Amino acid sequence: MQNLRVAVDVGGTFTDICIMDETTGKIRIEKTASSADPIDGIMSGVNKAEIDLSKVALFSHGTTVATNALITRRLPRAAMVCTEGFRDVIEIRRANKEDLWDTYKDVVPPYIPRRDRLTVPERVDAAGNIVTPLNEDAAREVARILKKRGVAAVAVCFMNAFMNGDNEARMKEILQEAMPDIPVSTSSEVLPEIFEHERFSTTVANAVLSPVVVDYTRRLGERLSDEGYTRDLLLLHTGGGVMTPKSVEDFSARLAGSGIAAGAIASRHIAMLCGYRNSIGLDMGGTSTDVSLAYDGQSRVTKDWFIEYGYPIRFSSIEVLTIGAGDGSLAWTDEAGSLRNGPQSAGANPGPACYGNGNTEPTNTDANVVLGRLGTSLAGGKITLDPKLAEGAVDKIASSFDLERHAAAHAIIQVANANMSDAVRLISISRGYDPRDFALVAFGGAGALHGAAIAKELSIPAVIVPPNPGVTSALGCLLVDMQHDFSESFIAGATTCDPAEIEAAFARMEKEALERLTHEGVAEDDIVLQRSVDMMYQGQWRSLAVDAPSPVADMAPLVEAFHSEHKREYNFRRDETPVSLYRLNLKATGIVPKADLEIHEPKGAKPEAKTRRPVWFDGDAPSDTPIYERDDLPAGFELTGPAIIEQFDSTTVVPPGTRMEVDKYLNIIIRIEAAA
Repeated sequence: MQNLRVAVDVGGTFTDICIMDETTGKIRIEKTASSADPIDGIMSGVNKAEIDLSKVALFSHGTTVATNALITRRLPRAAMVCTEGFRDVIEIRRANKEDLWDTYKDVVPPYIPRRDRLTVPERVDAAGNIVTPLNEDAAREVARILKKRGVAAVAVCFMNAFMNGDNEARMKEILQEAMPDIPVSTSSEVLPEIFEHERFSTTVANAVLSPVVVDYTRRLGERLSDEGYTRDLLLLHTGGGVMTPKSVEDFSARLAGSGIAAGAIASRHIAMLCGYRNSIGLDMGGTSTDVSLAYDGQSRVTKDWFIEYGYPIRFSSIEVLTIGAGDGSLAWTDEAGSLRNGPQSAGANPGPACYGNGNTEPTNTDANVVLGRLGTSLAGGKITLDPKLAEGAVDKIASSFDLERHAAAHAIIQVANANMSDAVRLISISRGYDPRDFALVAFGGAGALHGAAIAKELSIPAVIVPPNPGVTSALGCLLVDMQHDFSESFIAGATTCDPAEIEAAFARMEKEALERLTHEGVAEDDIVLQRSVDMMYQGQWRSLAVDAPSPVADMAPLVEAFHSEHKREYNFRRDETPVSLYRLNLKATGIVPKADLEIHEPKGAKPEAKTRRPVWFDGDAPSDTPIYERDDLPAGFELTGPAIIEQFDSTTVVPPGTRMEVDKYLNIIIRIEAAA
């Protein structure tokens, strides 16, 4: 009986495994050290968790392989074939810089160097008419050269191919005739949208990643199959869905940023279980914090993202803002004498000073140890924390600012919380969302330590801490559906375009979506298609997406929806200004059956605190604080802070004046209103 669902999230330090029994909804977790080859770490974790893969109905995986390959530039040699005269588009970019004021900081070079960017004569005009057919003799010469160079992948990027991809398709045929075993990505298939730099950049990323991730998914699939797994391996992509290895062959760049999407999905799902359709996810790990937002039950999605600045990947992605703030982030003093926190980190090795591995600089973990918020051990006793070493590190900050030790530790935590609060403001207030209308889902190894303080700073009324905060991202891999995103440029005025043309374009995308999901084994009744249209005020180039009906018969409701969305996002609307359409989008979802999480009945017995210790919160004096073991807290348990709740993968801080309860799914909900 195949009744198990397994999700694996590979991080830089640990590989997290989440196992759910479909029949009972019970979840168990396992953590193992990540390895140089992530597959070895995955299989080690599977064996450590004693998973019988023949009983697994679904194996879902969030991977950092694509992200790491782009960051480290450990990429196979790839080539690019362009329209004559346009080989430097991806190097010219938008001629902008990440830091406007640093004229000496250069953008990193393109993934494909200039010597491997070759050109052929061809031309398509802006209306999609072929002005110059592909010169096939030149194309065959390019194919001969690239075969001789031994390239592992090719990106074909022709001007205006988003309107007519015939020349690109023919170039692909010629390349595959000469090199039948290498992947060829064409911009008209990968991203049929206007703006050549974004289209070329996405296609190049897709091409250079294809050999890497296809080899990875093939090897992982074989290892799982050898151990008894009989279903498709499902891989989490940035859009918040999963794809099969077959889809990865065509859209490899969708796996870039795969890992961080899982946490956003899980936080949204957990908030919905707790009755909150609006939620902000705070995933704080050892080095960084990922912040995401869900509004009215839907994660915020963006197409403006990248792994390295200057080289956008324009596939739809759950918007996640990452900052350098983790429990290993270093506290330091800048040249002006101000206290800073991160982005430098002690990492997993040597780690915080209290680990005793040689680091002597203060980190957030050391500050939390000094304040009593962390005890003397982590991970069920596998990591021992030395308070004396933590005190010695924090004393460096204390002496720099002439502060008492605990005041210095509190200052370190305040700066870290301010950094994370600013990140939450960027993804909420700056987008037109009021944090007071949201719940904060705090997870990751350190999210629950800081969640309540950040919520108080932003007037967020409730903090939700999942049952296993440290492996919540792995849980997210169990909660996703098959998903593909399609788009097509459609540039026209809203009052002059023909709705029938819009409907015809959507019909083409829907046909392709149905074919792709059916090929992946999704039943027609389980397919959900969601339409949207990107619109803008005439003369602008930044657009906003609004939901589109099926069928599109009247443009007036779409225009009104755009005005309303513009008002929410930017706090103004201009009803007298003409509106233009920019792009048509289709999200095709294949619903994957999901097991319900186990529901726990409230118990009358009130657990006793396992110990007490002095903990410093906001005041100068410590509070005598009860310390609870989370596994001892039943559904229905309530208390008024202060309290510290410890568990294998995280520690939760319940500040004085707040109210905490455990719900039927064993989530901890901290009510901040009591402290306001």
